[in-house]
Amino acid sequence: MRTVLESPPALASVLTAAYRRLTGVCEALDVEVADPRTAAGQHVLSADELASNQQSLDAFVEAEATRIRTRHGHTPRPHVAASRALHDYAWSIALLMSGVWYLERRVPRVRPQSVGVDLATGTYAITPEPRVACLPGDPVATLPGAVTVADEEALRAELRAAVADHMRPLLTALGPAVRRGPRALWGMVGDDLVSGIWYLGRTLGREDDAVRAVTALLPEPVSPYPAGADFRLLAGTDGRHHPTRTRTGCCLYYAIRPDEACATCPRTCDAERLRRLES
Repeated sequence: MRTVLESPPALASVLTAAYRRLTGVCEALDVEVADPRTAAGQHVLSADELASNQQSLDAFVEAEATRIRTRHGHTPRPHVAASRALHDYAWSIALLMSGVWYLERRVPRVRPQSVGVDLATGTYAITPEPRVACLPGDPVATLPGAVTVADEEALRAELRAAVADHMRPLLTALGPAVRRGPRALWGMVGDDLVSGIWYLGRTLGREDDAVRAVTALLPEPVSPYPAGADFRLLAGTDGRHHPTRTRTGCCLYYAIRPDEACATCPRTCDAERLRRLES
């Protein structure tokens, strides 16, 4: 009886499985993993259009304003809607890359052309591409599209660069609408890169491990990110210690719900953070 050897999976298929594992774990990650063979034309616009077409960018911000009115009964000022739209995008897309890094020690490169945005629902779609950095000895290292880097620090550098390269055109296009300068914008992207990994760690019951991983990723300011992860511990009333940090770039949620600023917002004092953690 002749044995039939199966061909190794293509890199896009490997990443499809990784993205689906990630979205299956992260309930808050509202991303669909599209089949590369059938994805074209399924979504209203590509993320690439946000950076190249003002009409598409305006529609993206207005769609966020509509969702805020529907969910919160509040009409946001234009720069607030733009900030919230940017925050949601940065958190979601950064987590697609950082989540695969955290779970599988691989860094996919995601081009804006590979991201779809459904304005009606706020859902994103990712079409996996054969573009990934990995460590020596990784089984995918021999597949077309894989690039092997020297070590863990080199892989962390790849992740920092991959997120920055993806976000840079959108920050340039959306910056005037958000009404903040480059430092604040890159501060938001760094915050969302950090918070996505932190969220994933909490979801998996591995918060301490995630905090260590993201601290190694951003131990200090690394261009273009203006700040490090900067975690610190809060001592609870029960003797437990809870990791926290303060955002560098504000997402402006407090402008929508003034009494419910984010737990990592500079406006939220440590006593309030502990109250939420222990309630």
